[in-house]
This record gives sequence, C-alpha cells and structure tokens, in this order.
Amino acid sequence: MSFTGNWACDVFKTGMLSGVYNFATGQTFYIALYTNAATLNELTTTYTSLGETTGSGYTAGGQLLTVSQTPTTGSNAQLNANNPAYLNFANAIWNGALTARGALIYLNNGTTNPAVCVLDFGSDKTSGNTFTVQFPPVGPTSSIITIS
Repeated sequence: MSFTGNWACDVFKTGMLSGVYNFATGQTFYIALYTNAATLNELTTTYTSLGETTGSGYTAGGQLLTVSQTPTTGSNAQLNANNPAYLNFANAIWNGALTARGALIYLNNGTTNPAVCVLDFGSDKTSGNTFTVQFPPVGPTSSIITIS
C-alpha cells in the first residue's frame, strides 16, 4: 500500500494526553525515510523498518531531529482559535543518493519507539548528493505540529 496523506498518528494523540511525549525535556525524536512500499497512516503505532529507504548516507532508523521551536503558544486568528500550541524541528539532512516517498517522525525511547506523525511527500523525491526534509516556518499557522 502506498502513502495516503499526512497524518498525526492516533497513538500520538492519545500519548499527548497521557504524558508519553514531551518535546521540551530532552526526549529524542527521530525522522525515518520510506519508499512507496511502506504502509504508514494514522494507525501507525511505532517505528518500523518495513519499506524504509536504503542507500548511501542513510542509516536504518533515520536520524535525530532537533527541536527548533520548543512548545509555545501564539495567536491564530486565521483558524478562529486563541493561542494554539506549536513546535517545530530543524531541517533533516542526509548526505548521499536517496529516494523517499515519505517519512515517519517518532519518539526514540529505546523500547517501543511510538509514532508521532507521517509525512507524505506527494511523490518520490530523489537526491543525487544531499537529501533534505525541509520543515515549514515556525509559527502558530505554519509549524509542523500545531494544536489548537
């Protein structure tokens, strides 16, 4: 099965309410790249190596993400919401020739590695030298994770 869109994983939604995830206290979040052979959607519960990208410069499990904007709040008049919470990551960069259709952000806790979200690139993306996942600008209407 192929990618079917961008998803906040259900396990992430419930995990936020039960204290599994904490983006402000040093937990380690990773991003892994996948081919179109991967089956990732809102029901994805954990990191999986099934359908994961391979190639020069890529290590199974992906790479560590750096939180570039710790959780904060800001006005979001466009969504008719007061003070949504948001956070963002620094761009993820791999050196090497890679092809990926999408990605999974997950909490690397060394045991269950629960999923956060699935990113669908819309089509295969290929790099000859440097593969970059560019995150959107920081802000209450644009950050990669926004809760309103």
